[in-house]
Amino acid sequence: MDKVVDEGIRKILLDYQKNEISEYQVYKNLSKSSKGENKEILDKISQDELMHYKKWKKYTNMEVKPDGLKVLKYLLYSKFFGLTFAVKLMERGEAAAQKAYRTIEEAIPEGRDVIADEGAHEKELIGIINEERLNYMGSMVLGLNDALVELTGTLSGLILAIQNSLIIGVVGLITGIAASLSMMSSEYLSQKSEEGGKSPLKASVYTGIAYIFAVAVLDAPFFLSSNALLDISMTVLCAVIITFIFTYFISVTKDLSFRKRFAEMASISLGVAAVSFLIGFAIRIFLNVSI
Repeated sequence: MDKVVDEGIRKILLDYQKNEISEYQVYKNLSKSSKGENKEILDKISQDELMHYKKWKKYTNMEVKPDGLKVLKYLLYSKFFGLTFAVKLMERGEAAAQKAYRTIEEAIPEGRDVIADEGAHEKELIGIINEERLNYMGSMVLGLNDALVELTGTLSGLILAIQNSLIIGVVGLITGIAASLSMMSSEYLSQKSEEGGKSPLKASVYTGIAYIFAVAVLDAPFFLSSNALLDISMTVLCAVIITFIFTYFISVTKDLSFRKRFAEMASISLGVAAVSFLIGFAIRIFLNVSI
């Protein structure tokens, strides 16, 4: 039997309905591109979302269409950043919506416990999702962090001793490629000596991909401009942006604090860059090296 609520509460519930039916569509589409246990989990969550939608419909007596842009946004997130990132980011928004439920809990008191139970259930299901890239997150962090610190420091140190952008770019590229191969071999041997269930080859590949990606982005400005000071400024900016994106990715997928990790990673990269810049300046002055 349909329930009766006042118009103000009804408008809030219509927003809830739109959110639930949109998430139903997201999970339904994600399940289509998944396999095995992940597919089963996503199917189950999609049905939970549909059940939420029908619950609120009893009070609004209206059908609501999904938010097409929201559905597309999270499907794109899953393509570029992975399944876990997309669903956990979406659930963060749902958690905020559940807090806002206090505005209507007096009118619909029986819904509070149901929402809490269903939210906990979905969180448990999301925690079961298995995504390979997350199993090698440590290797990716190792490669990316090392590249950000080492290459930013190297380029900053060269900027005063070698004032030719192209030469700095070539030196940075050679250094970056050599360092990435070194990191890959070190990670392979490290995983080989441990019994953690991870593939040493895959761990080394993830480390290398993260390292080479950072090298390509950080070194690119020196091949695009002949102004060395502008180039190093762009490199530092790229380092901060990469740190921001990757830290946010980790904070969402691993449920960690974003601000603390970002401040730590950015401080290390920028600190090393500043020290290396001073070393380059000292070398130029005391050894009279300049190209």
